[in-house]
Amino acid sequence: MLLMQFSAAGADFPSIDTWTPEEFQAHIDFMRDVNAKLTADGELIQAEGLGGPQQARIVRAGENGAPVVTEGPFAETKEFLAGWWIVDCETPQRAVEIAAYISAAPGPGGRPLNMPIEVHPVMSAPPQEI
Repeated sequence: MLLMQFSAAGADFPSIDTWTPEEFQAHIDFMRDVNAKLTADGELIQAEGLGGPQQARIVRAGENGAPVVTEGPFAETKEFLAGWWIVDCETPQRAVEIAAYISAAPGPGGRPLNMPIEVHPVMSAPPQEI
């Protein structure tokens, strides 16, 4: 699983809501091209972009299991999950290569964003050592 994290504190580019329509479209086109290539290569299982923290909700079980919802935005949020890919790769190194490519998605002026992409193995069972 490849997780695209966004951190305003660590970003060397302006907030996406300040990008020109052309810059935003170039970014979206890049992501679509990534998904199309991964699909053609038989590596894409699933990919999704997520709404920002202002659209997120925190849900906890309250009295008798009733949902207790806290609405965003969350002032303390410094990072948020912007999207993910689940890929089926021959090797862990291939997942790292895909993550590096996605990290270079274009931003303002077409410059690579170099956003951090976390790479996690998806486990089908607990590790043997547990």
